[in-house]
Amino acid sequence: MTTPRDTPVSRRTRANGDGTVYQRKDGRWEAAGYVLAPGNTRRRVRVYGSTRKDALAKLTEKIAASNRGLPVPSAQGSVAAYLKYWLENVALHHLRETTHTRYTTCVSRYLIPGLGKRKLAKLTAKDVRTWLNQLRTTCQCCTRGLDARRDQPRCCVAGQCCHKLLSPLTLTYIHSVLKSALEHAVREEEIPRNVARNVRTGTPRPRRFEPLTAEEARQFLITAQDHRLHALFELALHTGLRKGELLGLRWEDLDLDTGTAAIRRTLQRTAAGGLTTLPTKTRASERRIALPTRCVQSLKLHQDQQQREREAAGMTWLHYGHVFTTAQGRPIDPTNLTRAFITLLRKAGLRRIRFHDFRHSTATLLLEQGVELVVIKELLGHAHIGVTATVYAHVRIRLQRDAIDTLSTALDGPTIAETANGDGDEAPPCAALVR
Repeated sequence: MTTPRDTPVSRRTRANGDGTVYQRKDGRWEAAGYVLAPGNTRRRVRVYGSTRKDALAKLTEKIAASNRGLPVPSAQGSVAAYLKYWLENVALHHLRETTHTRYTTCVSRYLIPGLGKRKLAKLTAKDVRTWLNQLRTTCQCCTRGLDARRDQPRCCVAGQCCHKLLSPLTLTYIHSVLKSALEHAVREEEIPRNVARNVRTGTPRPRRFEPLTAEEARQFLITAQDHRLHALFELALHTGLRKGELLGLRWEDLDLDTGTAAIRRTLQRTAAGGLTTLPTKTRASERRIALPTRCVQSLKLHQDQQQREREAAGMTWLHYGHVFTTAQGRPIDPTNLTRAFITLLRKAGLRRIRFHDFRHSTATLLLEQGVELVVIKELLGHAHIGVTATVYAHVRIRLQRDAIDTLSTALDGPTIAETANGDGDEAPPCAALVR
């Protein structure tokens, strides 16, 4: 009679639920067992190894993950196939067109060439980290073949690499797109976890901006005094509204009697619809702000000017209800507004900045005037006060330094001088007795 000890190792009976292990005709070992699958079902999986120990270890790992409640991945396709599915069926219906366009460019330019051929279920954090490190150190002219398409090569084709590397901000954006796609794959139970979240790219330095000083802002407004969009530039500098929010304003959003404005929409140019009015950037961006008296007066003058333009245009006037329009009543293209802005900067003799730096100028000047950070956050429409504090950290540090210097001056105290009266009639000041 044989005992379990006499039974060959390959034929020992395994406990119920441990699966089976056997050797194939080609010499490899195969282990099979039932594990948890998406939809709270069970599925039989097979793993292979060069030895019985290897195959058994792989099967044990899958069974242990199943016992922890992690379903086996159902994705059998590549990363490229899933990214295309995610863009066409998920991101398209949840993102703005401009954001979807940026995501599509990021996927086609970086994600698919770098990770597209790998199986989605077998993608690891090491794969993501290796790919990001390669992006960080590789010249984009060489990788994307930009130099080969130039009329006069000046990089790899010419034998002199320009080392055009991606910025840390771009790398962080590419990584965030991959995390968003894999996060949805986890929700659909295609993969058990988001491996991109286990890779740290570091926090990039915030983009530098050059806001206008108070003197430069006054010089700009004086130069723009005779421009037909003077009210727009004045409103932008006093309230910090975004370019799209300014161009999306309608007269129904303004209450010039009480001096308030409701920010509900933004105007953007999209590839499909052209100039399109969309909801505000975030829910926090939808807000009501107070208008300075100076802006209320400018808007009233602008309203009278627009009425004269409407009468001059006659039947060709296109009424959309926008506050700031062309001479024919059409919405203003954001690109044309930028051109007018740069022209005024040049005319005023000021350095060239972005239109968005108007927004930064407003916040910087308000901070320097001692306005509370929470008030600036509500005026700018930031979702969290941490965003306001982070973006304008350099201004707060300068104000802290001024405050510390003021305190130091107070602590130094007045210098001890000789008594003003030399006759000695007045008694010297005495320190207060501390009990």
